[in-house]
Amino acid sequence: MHSGETCDIAVVTGASLGAERTDRPLAYDLRERIMRAAPGIDAVVCADLQFLNDPALRGVPVVSVGGPHTNALSAYLISRLPTVLAVDGVYAVLLDVEGESPGACCWGRDAAATGAAVGAFAERHLALFLDACAG
Repeated sequence: MHSGETCDIAVVTGASLGAERTDRPLAYDLRERIMRAAPGIDAVVCADLQFLNDPALRGVPVVSVGGPHTNALSAYLISRLPTVLAVDGVYAVLLDVEGESPGACCWGRDAAATGAAVGAFAERHLALFLDACAG
């Protein structure tokens, strides 16, 4: 994605090697689920630094994948979004569909737990998130 391009939904991962190995595949799987659930939605996967530094992406509904230690967007969102699901010490799903732009964050203590968080978000909250994105 080049600066100035837009999308309907951004799925954001960290840019570290660990995040590239473990979180980016989860983000692409989530992107596919989004696009199957809402044909016509333009969902893109991008890195946290790109999302945070590209003015064209401000206000785009977002799902951040990965913990605050690997994803700068997750670190930003963790204190701003309410927790809708938490397995104590394992993973968390945060979601706000009431704000100006829907936002979610899925992360866990390790790669498997982050995968469980993304799966739980997709199964339990994706429909609500997509409804909020549609307006």
